[in-house]
Amino acid sequence: MTDKDLENAGRSQLSRRQLVKYAGVGATLAAAGPLVGSGTAWAEEGQGSGTKRGHSRNRAWRAGDHHVHSEYSGEFDTSTNPPTFHKGADAVYPIVTNAIMAKNFGLTWAMCTDHGGPTHSKVNLEQAYPDLLLSRRLVPEVLQFWGMEFDAPALDHHTLMIPRHDDEAKMLFELESRFAKRDPFPADPARDTEAKMIEFLKVARGMPLKPLVIAHHASRSATGLGVYGQDTPREFRNGHNVAPEVYVGFEGAPGHQAGPLNGGKRGGYGNHPTHGGFDQMTARVGGLWDSLLGEGRRWWITATSDSHVHWTRGGSDFWPGEYSKTYVLARQDYGDIMDGLRNGRIWVTTGDLITSLDLTARCQGLAADTGETITVSRRQRRDIEIEIRFRPLNGLNANGDRPEVRRVDLIVGEITGPNPNPDADTNPTTKVVARFGPRDWRRQGADYVIRHTLRDVDSDLYARVRGTNTDEAEPLADGLESPWEDLWFYSNPVFVHVR
Repeated sequence: MTDKDLENAGRSQLSRRQLVKYAGVGATLAAAGPLVGSGTAWAEEGQGSGTKRGHSRNRAWRAGDHHVHSEYSGEFDTSTNPPTFHKGADAVYPIVTNAIMAKNFGLTWAMCTDHGGPTHSKVNLEQAYPDLLLSRRLVPEVLQFWGMEFDAPALDHHTLMIPRHDDEAKMLFELESRFAKRDPFPADPARDTEAKMIEFLKVARGMPLKPLVIAHHASRSATGLGVYGQDTPREFRNGHNVAPEVYVGFEGAPGHQAGPLNGGKRGGYGNHPTHGGFDQMTARVGGLWDSLLGEGRRWWITATSDSHVHWTRGGSDFWPGEYSKTYVLARQDYGDIMDGLRNGRIWVTTGDLITSLDLTARCQGLAADTGETITVSRRQRRDIEIEIRFRPLNGLNANGDRPEVRRVDLIVGEITGPNPNPDADTNPTTKVVARFGPRDWRRQGADYVIRHTLRDVDSDLYARVRGTNTDEAEPLADGLESPWEDLWFYSNPVFVHVR
């Protein structure tokens, strides 16, 4: 295919034969249905920098996944100099295959996040990036971000999401080649220090188009509850202090959720388990996430597939969007998706338990939604009206089930300012203030609505929501149960400031 052919293909119907040729997945396409539609208006690839807050017109909840691996998560033969790269050693699917399956499972945006390694920055630039450009043209319905699973100095892996612009490939090359701890050959121990991570974040925050950094599977190396491994509360705080508009959160629900379907652990958490599919840092009420929120930090959670090899082929993964979804309130363009991620207009779900979730706080004629802040006066009545509006799945999920929400929890914590202990991982003020069952919500069109009043609020607080199809009061430690039987959704918080 010439460049002109690809350009034309991105704007018209593609044949199944063409997609099979470039995707290399054959039979999996049978499930994907019509793959490229016509007549739908999508943002041009050059739109949006991801740095400027835009107007809210045409924003909707758009499902995506910022942690997806392709065949460029390979291996390096270091017996040669430079090392020789071999595709497909760890993850096996072409970039376009992931885009096709993301579309099939309802995603409108996704991100290629391949592993690094010695001289991987050059592989990304010269080999993987051209394939991403091809995939964008073959599957234009899915906005496909460029980036990587960053080998963060002194930490576990992180998303490094690059804003969509003409020099995105050069931008990633600069950051990966300068700061990814595994990129140098021969290896350089000085690259694997917290000081290098802080230097990276300082460079990133100074860029005209700022990237996003989100921690992956943050407690996978933890050996117990509150006994952390590679990622620690102190490191999250130090990084967020340096670049709060860049370093914005961690995966609440890690990928590899299909592990139990092949006898493994959800998330690959072999030491201390996930709880309801969610990392302990998120799942524990009053835990680390609440500790960070209680300082007033804008620190968000997401849910991803971490797709490498589908469980039906012996892997531990679902396709992008098949099980986990990160919903962002945004227009369908690259810049506004990044703006939503940066500013916390996010909620997450597993198993398509719900398809829409709105959390609103109202007081004194003002209102704030997920990720936003409402500022109220002490001199007026300070009853905060909380509205939770969710929409159940109308149909079957990818497992052929029709999941039902059995309970919704409203969780509230106080904001008390910076914690003098950088290792703190609890917020004792955070509590489930109300639990709601089917008798407590009412139907309003396609949505269910819950309302609750927080009386006479006299200090800063945040509110967040979670829900489940289980009877568990708190998410239990995961074993070998099917992930499809243990579904949860979580909102990011809304904030209340009392002045």
